[in-house]
Amino acid sequence: MAKVEWSAGIDHVSGALAKPSKSGQHSCTKMLLGTHRVKPTESSDCNRIYLRKKVVRSTAPGEDELWARNRFTAVAAAVKTRRKDLSHIATDLQAFEAQKNLAGGKKTMKAYLWLVCGQEYDQAHPRG
Repeated sequence: MAKVEWSAGIDHVSGALAKPSKSGQHSCTKMLLGTHRVKPTESSDCNRIYLRKKVVRSTAPGEDELWARNRFTAVAAAVKTRRKDLSHIATDLQAFEAQKNLAGGKKTMKAYLWLVCGQEYDQAHPRG
């Protein structure tokens, strides 16, 4: 991933800039993609460019990576459930509003819920 600044007059580019050829003598497996983030975020950098190619992993995932994958899966499910839970909506909204203008406060409700659910996961599953 790379941050991109387009030429003057071009705000953003979204989509494939170069696609691999499916046939012919010179077919490559790389694709160049330009993206523009439109969802709310804490970063002002919204343009990205990616070079996609097929990658074959040379090693098995380590213990840290497996732990991070499991944590991400569990926290994502908790955030999805909590966003729809009527018993938490009012208190979460109040707590979010109270912290969002503080230094280090989360600027979006989704980021705040990831923080809260992540902290709950970490307390329930201490890492040794």
